[in-house]
Amino acid sequence: MSKSNILKEFWDFLKVRKRFWLAPIIFVLVLLSMLIVFAQTSAVTPFIYTLF
Repeated sequence: MSKSNILKEFWDFLKVRKRFWLAPIIFVLVLLSMLIVFAQTSAVTPFIYTLF
């Protein structure tokens, strides 16, 4: 399955089920997970920790 196919199916699910409130939650979870991964493998880690 390609990534665009998964996104298209998710968007269709949101449209059909009228669950648009899920989109911001998933977007924030993806951003936080990317921040965690980036913070573990970067020299910028001390600067990221000062944000919190």
